Amino acid sequence: AEYMGEIMWRCARRLSSAAQIVERTVQPNGVTTLTLNCPKTRNSLSNHMMASLQQHLDQIKNDNTTAVVILNAIGAAFCSGHNLKEVTAIQPQNEKHYLDLFLKCSQLMMTIQKLPQPVIASVGGIATAAGCQLVATCDLAIASTTAKFATPGVNIGLFCSTPSVALSRNVGRKAALEMLFTGEMIDSEHAKQIGLVNRVVPPADLQAETLALANKIATKSSAILGVGKSAFYRQIEMTSEQAYLEMSGVMAKNLLHPHSNEGISAFLEKRVPVWVDES
Repeated sequence: AEYMGEIMWRCARRLSSAAQIVERTVQPNGVTTLTLNCPKTRNSLSNHMMASLQQHLDQIKNDNTTAVVILNAIGAAFCSGHNLKEVTAIQPQNEKHYLDLFLKCSQLMMTIQKLPQPVIASVGGIATAAGCQLVATCDLAIASTTAKFATPGVNIGLFCSTPSVALSRNVGRKAALEMLFTGEMIDSEHAKQIGLVNRVVPPADLQAETLALANKIATKSSAILGVGKSAFYRQIEMTSEQAYLEMSGVMAKNLLHPHSNEGISAFLEKRVPVWVDES
């Protein structure tokens, strides 16, 4: 299975040239990989990087051939957050222009969360500030033993307030606040312990492990994954009573979906379900 996975990875169709800041790779089974490709800036979230990521995600959102998205990076850093040289060069330096920058980044994060497809961060290097936010925003995350995470804004007098939104929705309050108050780097094992990442693997296994997880998810019904992901993020902000009421309605509608009928029939007949695209 690992051998076949490697073949599929290598045979994937490149949609972007190496010169592009975000490379997009598509496999026949619906796994799409977006690769941050600006190692000279440690894959910082420059305006160019954010615009490119946003464009790809907007296209993927309406692409029913994409089942799962992997987000990875080239170089020693997964993502170092905002490009501070670019931020300090913004003219005029006023609240409106800075607000535009952070709202643009927030829109990018919300696009990932609202994307119907599951998004997996594959983290092989450092992820700091908005880069850590990016990992926390992805639905799932696999990190190598060399990955490190931090929200270090407090060290330079710029508290990581927007990263705290995603961070606090993934880890406990005290763990989040310790990262935010100290700005200290944590290793991938610590990140797993507090819930920031799902798994930690050796660097040599990161690509294969991420792809194996993506391939497993890609065998499920994309339509039902989309229903479930949207419902999960809606209910997590509700009270338990509100959530049960909302999710009962979701499951009732889900049972009427053709993929539910196919899945239950396949289970009872002891066969593999066949998900037919209804669009």
